[in-house]
Amino acid sequence: MRPRTAWQAMAQRPLRFLSSGWPWRSLAYLVTGVVVGAVAVGVFVAGLVAGLVLLVVLVGAALLVGVVLLSIAVAAVERFRLRLVDLDGIPDPHRPPAEPGPRAWLSTRLTEPATWRELLFTLVSAAALWWVDLLVLAFSFGLPVLTFVSIDGATWPWAVFGAVVLGASPYTVTSWAGARAALVRTLLAPRDHELGESLREVQASRARLIDHFDAERVRIERDLHDGAQQRLVSLGMTLGLMRLDVAEGSPLDRRLAQAQEQLSGAHRELRDLIRGLNPPVLADHGLVAAIEDGASRCPIPITVDLELPGRLPRHLETNIYYLVNEAMTNIVRHSHARTAEIRGRYRSDLLVLEIRDDGRGGADPAAGSGLTGLADRLTALDGRMRVSSPLGGPTLLHVEIPCHFA
Repeated sequence: MRPRTAWQAMAQRPLRFLSSGWPWRSLAYLVTGVVVGAVAVGVFVAGLVAGLVLLVVLVGAALLVGVVLLSIAVAAVERFRLRLVDLDGIPDPHRPPAEPGPRAWLSTRLTEPATWRELLFTLVSAAALWWVDLLVLAFSFGLPVLTFVSIDGATWPWAVFGAVVLGASPYTVTSWAGARAALVRTLLAPRDHELGESLREVQASRARLIDHFDAERVRIERDLHDGAQQRLVSLGMTLGLMRLDVAEGSPLDRRLAQAQEQLSGAHRELRDLIRGLNPPVLADHGLVAAIEDGASRCPIPITVDLELPGRLPRHLETNIYYLVNEAMTNIVRHSHARTAEIRGRYRSDLLVLEIRDDGRGGADPAAGSGLTGLADRLTALDGRMRVSSPLGGPTLLHVEIPCHFA
């Protein structure tokens, strides 16, 4: 899966990251952050000074409107700049005004919670963020330049230190750019109730599809168990009764015995298929027990270290079980691994899974491998996935799924 954020690019391929465009995008993000922050501070201070000097109610109201307009503009620029380090971006949380005209537009904006979050962000950006941007850039590039231009016989160790700082600057700049982008997303991303009607309908439709697939899977499992499986059992009994009517060891007896063996094999395969469609252990004992049961039946040793505070909703348990099961199947089929490990923890409404193996590595979701199916399943759960799989291994699959326990 192609990295969608600067953090993902740096975490997935730390060395190849240096030759990509992400360090330059992060640098551009911080440089433009300094420019936007400085301009915002200048306009904000100028407006504040004008309001304090005039001390007129009308001008004070105009000052408030000006500050709000500035906040909206700063937030719009931030959402635009965020795509430098986060390709998913942030949708505009503002709703269109009910009536045309500037008065209706201003009234709508002043009553929206998103506007006041943007004002908070503007204040935070003016007071801290752009200063930190400037400090990071000064440390990453200004300090090395200063050590290089002042080098002499007594200060050459500082030049070495400056070279080390300059060599690490792509990671320094990208780390802060990723952290800054996470803060921007936290403050400026629309809340659920602010999403557009069409987007809410897409999310609801996706939830209905997941529920429908889950119900259809249960129906197929029930039909196979009550229909095809029972017919196979009945056919096996009929073959057994037929063998009683023929001479033991005769050609017909041997053919009937072969038919029974093939029927037993088909019955086992059908039973495994039914168990895979709707594992009883998942319904009876939960996700942890189901994953441990699946790992115990794998041909390679798989260690499971999964701790959950309770039972998840059924559709989440089912989809996470199939996701982990598919990951185990990929390991067995493609990785040539000797051992594997599944580790999971629940942290702040987020289920974090790490699936690791000691195989040959080289897994690339962009090449159409089995990881593509995992990514599609995670998209349906609003989850995210990162893959680290250098040639020669090991391979680490890092999965984050938002969820809530009852």
